[in-house]
Amino acid sequence: MRKVLYSIFLAGLLFSCGPKEGQQDLGATEFQTALAEESGAQILDVRTIEEFQNGHIEGAINADVSSPAFAQIADELAKDKTVYVYCLSGARSSSAAGMLKEMGFKSIVNLTGGMLAWQSANLPIATGEAKVATSAGLTEASFAEKIKGKPMVIIDYNATWCGPCKQLSPILKEWVKAQNGKVELIEIDVDENQELAKSKKIESIPYLEMYKNGVKTWTSVGLIGKEELDKSLR
Repeated sequence: MRKVLYSIFLAGLLFSCGPKEGQQDLGATEFQTALAEESGAQILDVRTIEEFQNGHIEGAINADVSSPAFAQIADELAKDKTVYVYCLSGARSSSAAGMLKEMGFKSIVNLTGGMLAWQSANLPIATGEAKVATSAGLTEASFAEKIKGKPMVIIDYNATWCGPCKQLSPILKEWVKAQNGKVELIEIDVDENQELAKSKKIESIPYLEMYKNGVKTWTSVGLIGKEELDKSLR
């Protein structure tokens, strides 16, 4: 009976302590060796930009895991290639690895101990400006997917520097709230979604669109008042 219990206990250890599927944890030296063996390795530094600039692994892309931009930057990488991820001590990169797995990455290598372990092993450190993956944001296809299956959506194309956009925002939100859940508001920053803005030929903001079941039914350019908005959309 004891032998049976011991066998079950040992099997439990093997399954619980083994590497997570699709994720491999490597120490600093092994991590460096793996990078050296792969040409054009995809490396994600998931710390803040300030941490990155104070010292990072050569060739790494900065994608702060606490930032909303993390998923957008990571999505630019090839999901069929290994992605190497690290942070300061290994905690944030472990969380990032889980997020990457959810996004569809099949092979993820996490640096155990992070930059602290890297520095302790006296491995080379690069400094300077952050190398960030550029992204044009939403495309026509991803935009269509975003509004798919929604009965009524109003799209607010804006920018942080746009004064009229800031004036219009509370008007839109108040109007949408008054519709009692029948209308969804989606705000899109044109600076962060340049490809979509270009394909829609948006030349002036604020720019509004209304979609019903995926079909565009109304557009408006410029600041619009509450009464005019209500009259147009009803």
